[in-house]
Amino acid sequence: MEKKIKSQPKLKIRKGDLVQIVAGDSKGKQGKVLEVQLATSRIIVEGANMVSKHTKPNAATPNGGIIKKEASLHISNIMLVDAKSGKPTRVGKKKNADGKSVRISKKSGEEIK
Repeated sequence: MEKKIKSQPKLKIRKGDLVQIVAGDSKGKQGKVLEVQLATSRIIVEGANMVSKHTKPNAATPNGGIIKKEASLHISNIMLVDAKSGKPTRVGKKKNADGKSVRISKKSGEEIK
């Protein structure tokens, strides 16, 4: 019997977007998206959801120790920041003049670059 493969969701947030965290310990923080993990619907945001990671001494870190790094957040806890108003907004899709599908801000109606 064939195993069904779960389809990955199409995320409306991309690497490089300015986002705001709307839930969790880092609520209210804004930052740039560093990485998008499609398979798990998670995102890593610059300077948000910092965790302490214990590292063994190796070639890169000869002393080892504790380093702070960003942990991933679920996509549902993040909203895109509207370029016009600077507030969090939902993302929609619309066809532009060329007939190409583009992301738009629901708050201002402007295209997201």
